[in-house]
Formats: sequence, structure tokens, C-alpha cells
Amino acid sequence: MIRVLLAEDMHMIRAALTALLRLESDIEVVAEVTRGDEIVPEALRTRPDVAVVDIDLPVVDGITAAAELRGRLPACRILVLTAMGQPGHVRRALAAGIEAFLVKDAPGDRLADAIRRTHHGLRVLDPELVASAMDYGASPLTPRETTVLKEAARGSSAEEIAERLHLSPGTVRNYLTSAITKTGARNKIDAIRVAQDAGWL
Repeated sequence: MIRVLLAEDMHMIRAALTALLRLESDIEVVAEVTRGDEIVPEALRTRPDVAVVDIDLPVVDGITAAAELRGRLPACRILVLTAMGQPGHVRRALAAGIEAFLVKDAPGDRLADAIRRTHHGLRVLDPELVASAMDYGASPLTPRETTVLKEAARGSSAEEIAERLHLSPGTVRNYLTSAITKTGARNKIDAIRVAQDAGWL
């Protein structure tokens, strides 16, 4: 029996994936989480064979959580769910050593097959997805610019970001200006869109 942890914050999608996997005689969903920071503690508690992780999770993104999980529970294989339009996410995941990806709009029967292949240590890679990730390039943003832009994407003002990150509002504005320039964007909103589409946030 392949024990699976499912990390997906959209309740209907998670319920559908769980229902789909329950039809498989050799797969058991042993844990479900909705936030990235819940993945490692729940995996350490339930000891899954495979963690199926959505990238866009609240609190901690799926790639960051998956990288931590690899370090804390190396026996657990990781299958990342991603959208075809976010090649930057795949590039980040590859850099973190994650070698199994499933595109979110893949046919339903592909999930169980991908879990089995991941469990056996095989790569699950969509050639088009990996090619587009390699073509897109790495993020030009520094870690601090990325953090500030993420906070801005949540709707926080420069003053709120400054307070949260213990910076001055002027420094926050400088980081935002730099991020706008590096992404080739017209303004802050455009920079957020560009960075999200590329998978840099």
C-alpha cells in the first residue's frame, strides 16, 4: 500500500483528488493539509511514502515545504502539482532537487500512475513543462525583493510591509522600485503579475 500525504488548499480540489485516489486499491491517503507549514509536521507524524504537493499554498509555498521535507524525511518521495503557465516554479523545484511533476490539468487517471512511478523512484516530468522552465530563466529578484513583492501581492501597503519586515517605508519603496525595474514592469501591480506568472513568487 502506498501511503500518500496530500497538500492542497482548495477544498473542492483536495476532496476530488482524495476521492479519486480512494478508488485505487494500492493507494491510501493518510494525511491532508491545506498549508505549506503543515506539510513537514504532518509527514513526520504519518510517515507517507509520497507527498503530493501543490505549489501555491498559504504560509509556506509548496516548493519551500517540499525542500524541507526532503531534508527531514528523505524516504518520502515528492510529487509536485503545477500549472503549465508557471515555468519559474518548475525551475525552482528542479533546483531544489524535486524530480516529479504533474500538470494540474492532466487527465485524472494520470495522478495514480504518477504516484506509483514517484514511489518507485522514477522521474515524472512533462517534457514541455521542463523545456519551458529552462527557457524562462531564473528569478532576477533578490530574496529581500521577493519577500517585499510577496507582501505587496497580499495587498499590504509600504508602511505595513516596513513594520512587518522591520524596515523603513523608504527602504521598502526602494525594493519595490528595484523589483519593478528587474521584471521590466510598468508599475508594482505589473511587477507582481510578471513575477507570479514566472513562478518567482
